[in-house]
Amino acid sequence: MTSLRWLALETKSLGRMGEFYDEHLDLPTERGDEGELVAQVGDTELVFRRPSGVPRGGVHTHYAFSTPFDRYDEWYDRLSRRFDLSEFTFGDARSLYFYDPEGNCVEIGQVERDSSSRAATDAPSALTGIFEVVLEVADLDRAVAFYTELGLEVVDEGEERRRVRLTAGPFDLELWEPHLGIADARGGLHVDLGVGVADPTETAQRLRSLAVDVAPVDDGVRVRDADGHYVTLLEDE
Repeated sequence: MTSLRWLALETKSLGRMGEFYDEHLDLPTERGDEGELVAQVGDTELVFRRPSGVPRGGVHTHYAFSTPFDRYDEWYDRLSRRFDLSEFTFGDARSLYFYDPEGNCVEIGQVERDSSSRAATDAPSALTGIFEVVLEVADLDRAVAFYTELGLEVVDEGEERRRVRLTAGPFDLELWEPHLGIADARGGLHVDLGVGVADPTETAQRLRSLAVDVAPVDDGVRVRDADGHYVTLLEDE
């Protein structure tokens, strides 16, 4: 797996979410169709979607924007004027947390610049991508089997609570059995992800015994895991 092509979030009010992300995070949105707004964050599309069918777009999803180390303080100073921020340190990197109007826990974390990303060094938003998404799962072992078969690698396991962190390289995925994480974050109940892989058909074939549903879609193959999360497999660009 080489890229996170999109993360879709559900919203009851497209206008409110569009205004929120534009005003507070400098992420202008464009209408994808009558029920969607789309913002570009580095190489990833952040999609806001009216709930009207499947694949759905998640409920109270915790996800993380990356920002360069030297831009983090700007974000903290700016957002702390409007939000009650939580902050945590991971090694030499800091992350701040706050909530959007739909209850999604939004993280902004320090990540080294990636010169290969679509986001320029001096991007106006100073948000260079999405480097983490958290999913809630009912059976952690089953979910880990699915996502490792998809091509992610386990890099960390929780000690105090049941969680597993996996990486695809460009982004990480955390799988949580139901609990409140730091900053009272929760994993998404049903999330829609688009990911780039070398061969969507071959990858989907490996997943058939673990996926609830596998179906061809435009430009790729869509699979649904046992927890109701959708992953669309798209050929690498």
